[in-house]
Amino acid sequence: MEIDAISLYEPACGEREIQLVTAVLESARWGDGPMLESFERAFAGWAGRRHAVAVGSGTLGTWIALRAMGIGPGDEVVCSSHAWHQVAQAITLAGATPVFADINYWTGCLSPEKAALKITPQTRAILAGNTNGHPADWDPLRALAKAHGIPLIEDSTEALGSRYKGQTVGSFGDVSVFDFSQPSALCTGEGGMLVTDDDTLVHELRYLRQRRVSDRHSVSVGSRVPLQAGMSEMTAALGLAQLASLDDRLLERKQVELWYHEQMQSFEGVKPPYLAENVDEVHWMLYVVHLGKRFTASARAQMVDDLAASGIETAAYSHPLHQQFYYMNAAAAIGQQRGLLRDTDRIGDRALALPLHTQMDAVQVQYIVTTLKDTATNVGAGAAIYL
Repeated sequence: MEIDAISLYEPACGEREIQLVTAVLESARWGDGPMLESFERAFAGWAGRRHAVAVGSGTLGTWIALRAMGIGPGDEVVCSSHAWHQVAQAITLAGATPVFADINYWTGCLSPEKAALKITPQTRAILAGNTNGHPADWDPLRALAKAHGIPLIEDSTEALGSRYKGQTVGSFGDVSVFDFSQPSALCTGEGGMLVTDDDTLVHELRYLRQRRVSDRHSVSVGSRVPLQAGMSEMTAALGLAQLASLDDRLLERKQVELWYHEQMQSFEGVKPPYLAENVDEVHWMLYVVHLGKRFTASARAQMVDDLAASGIETAAYSHPLHQQFYYMNAAAAIGQQRGLLRDTDRIGDRALALPLHTQMDAVQVQYIVTTLKDTATNVGAGAAIYL
């Protein structure tokens, strides 16, 4: 049986995407136009928020949100260093200091209890994410933020459609951040969205995002310096088309997830996917497995290479920020030694991301799992794999 190479992620493009992008190309407005406004309005409705502000990426969106909240040099933001999209780096870009707290081992999300230990008089916000689609524990995180009188920023760059206590992700932060680069289920190549219910904050977000066409007629200099971090009409057209079929696409991805679950039963000691209490549904960004205790980071790297040689693209799910050179060197001096963020280090070394997208079929999933089992046996001497 011959299997084509299987990519880690692959966006779905249909006739609607082609039609809307073509409409922009044939128009006289390629930036800051009606397609952008339509996408923002539609996404706000889908997310159940009052306002949406399209941006160039999730990282840029977080940077803008921090600036809009007046967070900068001398301020601290408590966050997790375990994530696919390194949105926490926006804290550094804003001039503030990221303070890394440990995660809940099972969910991979920022632990409210461990975040509470990192609060200081300099803490100006909490940035928590829905890791690989699994919602964070938002009620205690909200209570923690309220107790200290600081905003809660929700990183939903890895999550679309997951639900916590009946509410979809993106509805829990004072401002919430989405990202539409691959491997998002809503993919525009690059781009992101900020959503909020705050009528005052949204004006500052829009001002700081970019200097708009209407501003070019002003003879005065703005009181704040905006970024050029907006979204083009073509990207917005692609996003609007992707949004129209998003719910159907999420259901198709659920079928791929079920195929994985069926095939994963062949692993001895396999654990079912974890859903925390109060989580109604998880839409995984990628299918992530946790390797057994006998595996090391180098063993995982060997598995990635072995799977690539078999035509299967995989990746280490996360390279924790607190272990990256910038945060460990003397200039930054905010990295942490291994073991201080125990659960982050454990998952960071052994989490392996497998392909998950709508272009996959049952035969490909079976091939991935069979090949994974072979390489796990070779590299880990039969050590177990856990979802």
